[in-house]
Amino acid sequence: MAVRIVRLGSPRADHEGTRIGTVRRPPRGVPKAEFARQDWYDVWYPNLAPSAETMKLGQEAGTDAQWQAFVKKYRAEMALPEASRTLDLLAALSQHAAFSVGCYCEDEARCHRSVLRSLLAERQALVRPD
Repeated sequence: MAVRIVRLGSPRADHEGTRIGTVRRPPRGVPKAEFARQDWYDVWYPNLAPSAETMKLGQEAGTDAQWQAFVKKYRAEMALPEASRTLDLLAALSQHAAFSVGCYCEDEARCHRSVLRSLLAERQALVRPD
């Protein structure tokens, strides 16, 4: 049992479990009934997505310093009580259940899911290496 960090829309791994979309918006042009079937996600949970303003910082980050500014701001958002409690819950669930969290970005290194990976690991979540 563990949490996987995935790119939404990618083929599911064996025994991946429930896929949680931590994105601001659903996939464009995909009917809601097709989200799970097309490997996007089973549950949409935008509460762990960066705010629109913070997401823009990450998308426009062209330097390491700009990326670090995004990371700092996103971490601050995830330190707010609701998000922090959600991360604690996911960390605890990772000890007993298989599930995944993800985003659409191609490069995890420049995606908020890389920060989610770190935040969950800091909470002693069982995070599957990929």
